[in-house]
Amino acid sequence: MQLVAAVEEAFAPAGALARTNPNFTPRVGQMQMAQAVAKSLGAGGQLVVEAGTGVGKTYAYLVPVLLSGQRALISTATKALQDQLALRDIPRLQEALGVHARISVLKGRSSYLCLNRLESARQHPASASQSSQLELARIERWGMATQNGDLAEMLDLPDLSPVEPLVTSTRDNCLGSSCPQAGPCFVNRARATAMAADIVVVNHHLFFADLNVRESGVAELLPNTEIVVFDEAHQLNDIGVQFLGRQISTRQLDELVRDLLKNATALSLGAVGWREWLDDLMQASSALKAWSASWGNGTTVAWDGLTPAGCNDKDWVASTDALLSALKRISALAKQVGESSPEIARLHTRIHRCSEDYAFFLAPSVPGQIRWLEGGVHLKVLCSPLDIGPTLQGHMAPASGIASPGKSWIFTSATLGTDADLAIFRATCGLQQAEVLQVESPFDYTRQAALYVPESFPLPSDAIHSIEVAHLAANAARVLGGRTLVLTTSLRAMQTIGEALRMHFSVAPGIEVWVQGQASKREILARFNAARTLDQPGVVVVAAASFWEGVDIPGDALQLVIIDKIPFLPPDGPMTKARADKVVAAGKNAFREFHLPHAALGLKQGAGRLIRSEQDRGLLVVCDVRLHQKSYGKKLLAALPPMRRLDNQTQFNAELAQLTKLSTMDLCWT
Repeated sequence: MQLVAAVEEAFAPAGALARTNPNFTPRVGQMQMAQAVAKSLGAGGQLVVEAGTGVGKTYAYLVPVLLSGQRALISTATKALQDQLALRDIPRLQEALGVHARISVLKGRSSYLCLNRLESARQHPASASQSSQLELARIERWGMATQNGDLAEMLDLPDLSPVEPLVTSTRDNCLGSSCPQAGPCFVNRARATAMAADIVVVNHHLFFADLNVRESGVAELLPNTEIVVFDEAHQLNDIGVQFLGRQISTRQLDELVRDLLKNATALSLGAVGWREWLDDLMQASSALKAWSASWGNGTTVAWDGLTPAGCNDKDWVASTDALLSALKRISALAKQVGESSPEIARLHTRIHRCSEDYAFFLAPSVPGQIRWLEGGVHLKVLCSPLDIGPTLQGHMAPASGIASPGKSWIFTSATLGTDADLAIFRATCGLQQAEVLQVESPFDYTRQAALYVPESFPLPSDAIHSIEVAHLAANAARVLGGRTLVLTTSLRAMQTIGEALRMHFSVAPGIEVWVQGQASKREILARFNAARTLDQPGVVVVAAASFWEGVDIPGDALQLVIIDKIPFLPPDGPMTKARADKVVAAGKNAFREFHLPHAALGLKQGAGRLIRSEQDRGLLVVCDVRLHQKSYGKKLLAALPPMRRLDNQTQFNAELAQLTKLSTMDLCWT
């Protein structure tokens, strides 16, 4: 095939990549993956590729895509990775390959400055503080110069900035075509640019959200796209089910009440007694929040029958009937007044959508989906499919009218499973007929890394387990001068370990302890990298959740990864329980066929933070004696990279001492 030959030439020792990049090194695995992608692009169909850390999977799919000349949609896990692809990787390859293609980045509307909302942001109560006013001033100055309005350009804008929601739009508050700023609207511009582009880079959140509500442009792009690539595909199912389902919260009712009160004058013209209806709505919302408060913050409540578990049927029906009745009356009023006010017309749309959502949840549950509630300050009601398979199958099947027989679908990640067939990933994505390729990491794990599982350690269920993890981490980090990442399976363990480490190093200065949430992920990782220089304090980071993946710290800045325990999924979570029940209903063992493979996958992802380049050296510690004591321990250990095994504390201490010796990576940063 012509495309395969062109790809092979590009990756050859004297090919285009080597000629334009003196640091390029041909890799067998990268070539293998690139050839498979090229063949898939020529024949169409579905290809699943697990490419181990260090293979260079991004170039392995981008080179065939660029050389094919076909229109492509690339979806990745985060907005930061979108920017990396569009602003760094693709431009570099275009120059190296001599290929021209129009590239567009498309994000959700909350990523773009809303010119209309910016005009009134200073008058919003949430912007009253001096810091918020200064932040708005910076945004206003930037807004006059930016070409695309992407807030990611503002590097000095803090994560979770309180003013960001004031200067961006949502599906609910966007005025659409009636907006006075519809012409120069950055969201509209981004969508128009994407429609004309050859390669469009989106993120998984936007991809699935748009398949559900069809308002961001992705659904319109798919019919004319010949290639769809999902990078970081291991996150697809968890992200996808969030957006393919539905959810509503009493927070939306509070925001609705606030915006109705802002338009009190206009609404009073439609009905003198409308305030009584609003009082009914607030009382109904308060009744639902009372249910939520009684369950406790973060508590999940199953909802399999007509009413949620533990609820009095009569009281629940009375609360929800009152809510729907109040929404119906106010919706009729807003519709009447909205004929003369675009803002109230938009409010009517929100009220109507809110009413539909609650009516949907109060009807019998939809087959194939699960429904539950989450307690807290606000009541959140959710439903979701168990996996994204049926949705993706519908879009990949030629008979759907959306895909063509020649369309290529590429799914890739460093970690997709622990078995040769990648069966769980393929099943959740509806890829039973896909071609599968697994490319091993080029790293020499036996030489570069060692694994230590302490035998004399408390069980994970023991009250002192987290304290002992902190004790081990403190002693090792003191030897290394920091360079340590502690990954926990719960927020509670993260806080306990983080606090214990802070106390330890408060009397032994020279090492900083950072706990997830103390600063943005970007800031914490930047501090980690800064610690490479010998005149900076060492760093220990304690984190959960997002730090198990997407953390790339090559070199000696990170030499020790400690995992507190086997990352089994919480068994009482609604989604986990429903998926496990599905396995049991199929006549299989839920622990062996569901819980164990997911734990192995999580362990593999966490371990992947350690070795990120051919020069890296490091230690992985898993503080869970069940790996020694339980029969399933061997299967979990087999999922990890082939590191050397350390049998005791003496060997572990010796390896730590070896890591303190100055390496070439240290010298590069001094």
